[in-house]
Amino acid sequence: MSFGSKKFRGSAESNTFGARYRSMMAKRPFLLFGLPFLTVIIGGSFVLTPATAIRYERHDRKVRTLTRDEELGIGQQRRKVDMKEEYYRLAAKDLDDWEQKRVKRLKGESDGIL
Repeated sequence: MSFGSKKFRGSAESNTFGARYRSMMAKRPFLLFGLPFLTVIIGGSFVLTPATAIRYERHDRKVRTLTRDEELGIGQQRRKVDMKEEYYRLAAKDLDDWEQKRVKRLKGESDGIL
């Protein structure tokens, strides 16, 4: 004697919403499970797109690029910088008269001399 594959459900249990949903789910699984699932996924993407855009717009407002004048004007007492003046000021310095100095090494550290 073999047992059937269907479970026994009493008449009181067959009238509940869950039992009716279960029996309809066996007949039309896409309509009752797949369609609501896809609706939530696609609808969620439409809802989250503006929320994500707001997030990045707020971030862009906080971290914005400074113009060249704003960079130089960050310090209130800064002098105006002219690139040509700076070039000639640096060119006037004697860059050929310098002496190389070795950095003092820590104890046990190799000084690089072979």
